[in-house]
Amino acid sequence: MYQVDAVTGIVSTLGEGPVWYDGTLHWVDIAEKRVHGYNPGRAEWSSLQLPKMVGALVPREKGGWVIAQETGFAFLDAHGRVEHIADPESHEPRTRFNDGKCDPRGRFWAGTMARNSERGIAALYMLDVHGRVHVRLTGVSCSNGLCWSSDGTVMYYIDTPLRRVDAFDFDPETGAIANCRTVIDLEGEIGIPDGMTIDSEGNLWIALWNGGCVICCDPRTGTVVERVPVPASRVTSCTFGGEDLGDLYITTARIGLTDEELAEQPLAGRLFRTRVGVRGTPAVAYAG
Repeated sequence: MYQVDAVTGIVSTLGEGPVWYDGTLHWVDIAEKRVHGYNPGRAEWSSLQLPKMVGALVPREKGGWVIAQETGFAFLDAHGRVEHIADPESHEPRTRFNDGKCDPRGRFWAGTMARNSERGIAALYMLDVHGRVHVRLTGVSCSNGLCWSSDGTVMYYIDTPLRRVDAFDFDPETGAIANCRTVIDLEGEIGIPDGMTIDSEGNLWIALWNGGCVICCDPRTGTVVERVPVPASRVTSCTFGGEDLGDLYITTARIGLTDEELAEQPLAGRLFRTRVGVRGTPAVAYAG
């Protein structure tokens, strides 16, 4: 069994998008429009209040962050100032941006999701290093977990309602994707796949919303090889951090839980940390 501990006193309504960079774990609270930071070495935490919901953030090589806020891509500085870049779905009020991550060349990928249960109206986008937005997938319902293989030739992707992980051939030079195939079928799991990260051995760690756990899957065989129970049912995402990238940080949510459910899981919405015996891979900063 894993020892899973809650860290910091921050309670998120909808915690998501954790990223470890420069000794600090950053994550977002989508519902409360906040960006949080936790530095375990100094036992310090901080929060920024933003004007709009933010689904994901990534560090920027030039300083600050790039965010996927509900209405598109933007730069964010340490004081909370937001500079709009582009909104490829300004014509579509039924969607908002959700999860995102940088590819090995420093391009920021982020996708949208329906604000209700509509299927197929969202998409996955790539923000290149020149600030241009490219459509990479359409017909998406709820764009979620993203990660890349260590050699940068495979991209893994989750569209949550499909209950699976797909893999694409990935061209590191152009960011083009092709040859979609399902590598992990999660139809039989309790809960649905949300955020995801990859470890140094090529296995995928997947948060299960309403599943109360993070599972580790081998995309080469499609099998679940590890299961980390979390004392909160709505597990949203995970990433590796710490000095040796050996700490697995896990975000959770309390949104939509009844009073009875909250009484049964008082730690819902907290940030958790555990050791799983494997290391992660460093986060890539946006290169534009």
